Amino acid sequence: MSRTVQTAVSRKPTARQIAAMLKRCLEEGGRVDIDRLGEFRLGENGEILFTCSARPRVFIAYVEEDEEAATRLCEDLRRQGCDPWIDRERLLPGQNWLRRIESAIEFSDAFVALFSARSIRKRGQFQSELRYAIDCARRIPLDQPFIFPARLGECHVPKRITSAIQYVDLFPDWDLGVKRLLRSIREVRQDREPRS
Repeated sequence: MSRTVQTAVSRKPTARQIAAMLKRCLEEGGRVDIDRLGEFRLGENGEILFTCSARPRVFIAYVEEDEEAATRLCEDLRRQGCDPWIDRERLLPGQNWLRRIESAIEFSDAFVALFSARSIRKRGQFQSELRYAIDCARRIPLDQPFIFPARLGECHVPKRITSAIQYVDLFPDWDLGVKRLLRSIREVRQDREPRS
């Protein structure tokens, strides 16, 4: 069972208050899924168990004209065990959308930029997201990929990208392109998992 529970707190909650609220939610609903973090659930003996999300977090950047392809990629990645982030699904009314997008990029394992003849010419949010991802990539070790350019059709990928990063073509064989993209994303996620 999955439920959305909102609780108003007049001041910054203490750890004890958060734990009590979490326990109450678990007792009422069975599990609590925290977006991109993991899932809390009650064990057989009433203990609180936590399972960390092991699914690779993938931000998908695209222009409005390529929304159909972005949605298709999002669905394909989700079916293959990824946790894709696409604005039309994740942004909620009233959210500071710019800050929410930046946060999603920062906490992603992979940033997939969908390049097309439309996206390379269009000014706007896609270009802004791409620049922000480049800034975020500067904080990641050099041998760990973060930005994954994917072409939807014949187009020129900016030299600033291609001078250091290999792109993948999602045409003429969409499935082959997605398979190659998934392999790279999974490798990145494995490289970033903490070693014991």
